[in-house]
Amino acid sequence: MKTLYLMRHAKSSWSFDDLSDKQRPLNDRGRDDAPLMGQALKKRDIRLDLLVSSPAVRAMSTAALVAHELEYPAEKIEVVETIYEATVPDLLTVVQQLPDSADSVLLVGHNNTLTEFANLLSPSEIPEMPTASIVCLKFNTASWAQTDRANAEYYFFDKPKNQ
Repeated sequence: MKTLYLMRHAKSSWSFDDLSDKQRPLNDRGRDDAPLMGQALKKRDIRLDLLVSSPAVRAMSTAALVAHELEYPAEKIEVVETIYEATVPDLLTVVQQLPDSADSVLLVGHNNTLTEFANLLSPSEIPEMPTASIVCLKFNTASWAQTDRANAEYYFFDKPKNQ
């Protein structure tokens, strides 16, 4: 069994005109919501084997704040370049190439692609994912290469407003 947590990065700031999109930081709400969602995962007794993130500052910051709450070492967060500006097929490739030694993986990425990707895999429809929201899907397989809607189970969709 493989468990995939898809998380949209927390709310980012648009206050810095001189920064590129990739460099935008989290805003105050984002810095509050990311650890809040990490705490929500901790309450569910979730233990991650791997945490992968887009290289965008707002995604990496979200990943680091969640990692802290889950006591996952920040230095073990894997930055995957293709998650930034990924298409749905790109995200599927990232997931299908995850190491099979990792059974529980959190992927931090971006919308609209993340919601579309969740809907590609989920047997239940996922509404638009707000910032810092998390979708959990489980796959009845021993290999990430076999990740598919046909062997997927929807477990939960959580967002900061639920906390």
